[in-house]
Amino acid sequence: MSSAPAQAPETKKWAAWLIIILALVAVIGLAVMNSTAAQRGATSAAPADATTIDVSVDGMAFVPASVDIPAGTHLVVNFTNTGDQVHDLKIGGAETSRVEPGESAVLDVGVVTESVEGYCTIAGHKMQGMTFMVNVTDDAAAGEKSTSGHHHAVAAPANVPSLAERMAPREDFEAFDPVLKPAKGTVHEETWTMTEEEVEVAPGVRQTRWLFNGQAPGPTLRGTVGDTFRITIKNEGSMGHSVDFHAGEVTPNDAMKTIQPGESLTYEFVAHRAGAWMYHCSTMPMSLHIANGMAGAVIIDPKGENALSDVDAEYLLTSAEVFLAAEGSEAEGADPQRVSDGSYDLTAFNYYPNQYDDGLAPLHAKVGDTVRIWLVNLGPDLPLSFHVVGEIFDTVYKEGAYLLQDAEDSGSQAVDLLPAQGGFVEMTFNEPGTYSFVNHLMTNAEKGQHGQIIVE
Repeated sequence: MSSAPAQAPETKKWAAWLIIILALVAVIGLAVMNSTAAQRGATSAAPADATTIDVSVDGMAFVPASVDIPAGTHLVVNFTNTGDQVHDLKIGGAETSRVEPGESAVLDVGVVTESVEGYCTIAGHKMQGMTFMVNVTDDAAAGEKSTSGHHHAVAAPANVPSLAERMAPREDFEAFDPVLKPAKGTVHEETWTMTEEEVEVAPGVRQTRWLFNGQAPGPTLRGTVGDTFRITIKNEGSMGHSVDFHAGEVTPNDAMKTIQPGESLTYEFVAHRAGAWMYHCSTMPMSLHIANGMAGAVIIDPKGENALSDVDAEYLLTSAEVFLAAEGSEAEGADPQRVSDGSYDLTAFNYYPNQYDDGLAPLHAKVGDTVRIWLVNLGPDLPLSFHVVGEIFDTVYKEGAYLLQDAEDSGSQAVDLLPAQGGFVEMTFNEPGTYSFVNHLMTNAEKGQHGQIIVE
């Protein structure tokens, strides 16, 4: 039998509480240590031996976009979000937390021994061009020299189809329907989704495009002066998108704001003016969103003395450059740097090169038919000089006004449109045959802006 005295109940309670308190202290301490470890790279002060640079945001780009440093440099980045969206910065194994507009963070990258590309980790932001290149040099004198853009080689696409490949007949080919349907009603209500999807952009070439309603160009709207348009856009993609209807006269503040994934917005306008109008995603960088497919046309028929005459057929052709994805980056779509540089690979009517050539999906007419072809230049950058080989336009309507109307002893051989301009041409076919239509900037016709009209 033990001779030790039994502990009082009060003593046992205090001992139990002491154990609980010590356990809580240990847990809290461990949590703090883990949190500190998890946030390594995001520091409040730079080490004394570090090279420190300042990085900010301009639109959807880091400024500067790169830095040159000698191997072995301890790099610290003072990151300030001067943009209008939340961003972060990841370089190697170090990254900041999400940084609100107007806020700052310090990123301790650590010792850098080889070149590394940093980027914003928020979905879609890297794809839009938010990258930061740390270039390691062999020249110790390079020091802290920073640049305003990338100087590393931009990867070329794996495959650019030749003219023969683009024009080769394919039994299973489905072209974008160019037939323009008449306007119906006075109030036009539609709901569009905005997505990023893998599609074929040229023969044998598939890559991600950013789309209105799963198509490029986006849905065509048509109405008459005085009509109301009410378009609800739902963002079902992984990045911010928006829409700018050139046919509308509304303040951009709310109607054209970027909506984030999962959000929606209704854009309403009254079409007060006739013309062939462009619309496009207006989220920066706009050139990249347009290049990736986010653009289309709104056709507003004139009224009164300028009203359209009857024709036998109407077609719509939009003009655009095609930027193929860099090899291995097809899932990301067009390379932002190549779009920024204007390094297009192909050209197209309705976003697909040569799709209206004979053997694929040519346009059709009959002898004696008067055909109206509407045109909108979506760009993002190149002009269009539209010409039909073997025909002369007797009616030309450009940017809201007739340049020619039912001319008999004069005519037009080509209509010129800068990006975001539009109009239409009319012609009457008097003989059967195959009539080519081209961008008469001939190198661009040879890159894909070429099609044919079969007249029987």
